[in-house]
Amino acid sequence: MLDALRRASAQRITAVVPYYGYSRQDRKHGAREPITAKLVADLIAASGPNRLLFLDLHADQIQGFFNIPVDNLLPDTLFIEYMREKKLNETNAVIVSPDVGGTRRARRIAKHLNLKIALLEYRTTNDTEKIINVVGDLAESAVIVDDMIDTGGRLIAASNILKDRGVQKVYACATHAVFSGDMTALENSMVDELVVTDSIPIDSSKRIKQLHVLSIAKMFAEAIRRIHNEEALDPLFVMPDF
Repeated sequence: MLDALRRASAQRITAVVPYYGYSRQDRKHGAREPITAKLVADLIAASGPNRLLFLDLHADQIQGFFNIPVDNLLPDTLFIEYMREKKLNETNAVIVSPDVGGTRRARRIAKHLNLKIALLEYRTTNDTEKIINVVGDLAESAVIVDDMIDTGGRLIAASNILKDRGVQKVYACATHAVFSGDMTALENSMVDELVVTDSIPIDSSKRIKQLHVLSIAKMFAEAIRRIHNEEALDPLFVMPDF
């Protein structure tokens, strides 16, 4: 499509990419591995867009893979509004980061809800990932925040340990519902509510009973309007005061 638009002499082309595939392969995790996020970036750039609009890239440094303007929207306001509707506050809830890499995301959301955060520590033993510790104080409700859910294995393990530590209700918020494979295990897990966006179309067979889908349509519509009118996107990146 980009190539067709460029050959049709479009004055300006903006590629809107709600979910950036291969974003998790943003560096070499072992010997003789590709950096596919960079490869796909080169393929997209070679097709001729003038600007790119993403939603919640897996790693911020992916923006640097492109030599053209890149905007990375965040779904924070959607999740915060949902949590407020659930009456989650500093007296009954805590934000939980599922790993060290997600701490910044957890702090960002916790700041605007005036909540404390907790961190799950993982260690690998015999090629099996195990949670061995919870860093921080928990509360009656815990909200796990992440950028995506694939098979749901780590989320299941996280919900188990949180319930073992006395948490009564486990919420999970993730931007991208990849949902590869059978979601039965996640549906039967200790996760009470799973909140995702519609950045990826969700097949009816994947819609488990705990699932709540939030629309990103208005967010992207406003971003597209601003880009088209050559207005600043800053208001979309500044969190409002609640």
